[in-house]
Formats: sequence, C-alpha cells, structure tokens
Amino acid sequence: MLDAAIAVPIGPEARYEQAQSISLAFVAALQVLPPRQLAVLILRDVLGFHASEVASMLESTVESANSALKRARAGLQRRWVPNAEHAAPVGEVSRAEAAIVAKFAEAYGAGDLDALVALLTDDVFMSMPPMPLEYRGREIVARFFLLVFRANRRFALVPTRANGQPAFGAYLRTSDGPFPGVGLVVLTLHGERISAMSRFDGSVLPWFGLPASLPGPRAITSCGALPA
Repeated sequence: MLDAAIAVPIGPEARYEQAQSISLAFVAALQVLPPRQLAVLILRDVLGFHASEVASMLESTVESANSALKRARAGLQRRWVPNAEHAAPVGEVSRAEAAIVAKFAEAYGAGDLDALVALLTDDVFMSMPPMPLEYRGREIVARFFLLVFRANRRFALVPTRANGQPAFGAYLRTSDGPFPGVGLVVLTLHGERISAMSRFDGSVLPWFGLPASLPGPRAITSCGALPA
C-alpha cells in the first residue's frame, strides 16, 4: 500500500523541492504510522490528491479515507516535535560545506574510521529515528561507526539534500548482486565540522528521489564507476 502511494509519479521539479524541504521530524513521524494512515497522508497532504481519488486508489470509501487522514494527522501531532537545536537553514552550498561533505563521503565510503571521526565536533549528536537511540560525543559516535564498518563492510553513497541539509543514501556494497539501500544519513554542520547526524532506515530513500538499490558490480560494465 505504501509503495503504491510513494510510486505515484510527480514531476522532477516537485521531487527536487520535496527532497529539499521535507522535514526530517516529519519523516521520522511517518515511520511509526500504520500503513493505511500513512498511505492516505502521503496521497492527500504530500501528493495533493482529493479524498475521492484517494478512496478510489485504496478501494475504500471517502468517509474511511477521511477518517484515516484525521487519525494520521493526530498521530503526527503527538509525535512530531522538531529539534530546533540541530536545525539548519536552507541555502546555497558553500565551499566549506562542499569540502567537508566530500571528506565525509570519502571516509564513510572507504570505512576510514579515523578520518570520519576527525570531521566531528567534540559534542557531536547522533540520532536514529524513529528508534529511541541517541549518541552524544565523538568517542561514543566513533564506537557506533566501528560497528557499522565491522567485518570490512563498505558502502556506496549517493548525495542528496534533506531539510536543506547535506545527506546521503547509503548502499551496502556486495560482491555479487545489487547494493541494497540501508539508510539515509543527514548531516548538520557547524563551521568546518559535523555537529549532528540523523540516520533513517532505507525505507525513506524514495522520499528523496533515491533508488531502493544500486546495480551490483556485475551490472556495471561500460556505465562508469559507482559512487564512492
């Protein structure tokens, strides 16, 4: 049901604006809604379909669709508490941002823990919504990434933006077959360091115009290299 709702086509300009402006707190709240409520909310409040159209798509009644929308909005109201402390304004990408984002992508893709940790502020904050897991401080975040890179796991990163902030879709590299999308990592910058990171699971990737998986090594012939 949710896949069908997300798959409703929207134009490239609308998709770009969606990825730029969608609130991360909103995405986190969406992940805990029941499937039907989530589908109705996406179709009505994100994609702009009328109640009768949504009812037809979901093989339901207008009354049922409106009821699901009301419950979904109430659920968001209870859970959606934006974290202003780590919010970042939307704006053009500066040279400083481009430089630190490039260093992060290189370190993350190579599994270089030391290089990645060197980019973090001392009090860096990391969250993993909707799970109630939070980490604060360079040392404990370093321990988390030590687990991420365990067993020589490596990732391909595809850049995007979320909430006006630099972000990456993370795809687990495999020796055979497609690279599955495992998460969305969103960065908050402070000066020339990363002060906060939010990691969402792979289910949110389509919201930011990213594929669920990348072609595996055997599918890459003359098409060029995968993102590092």
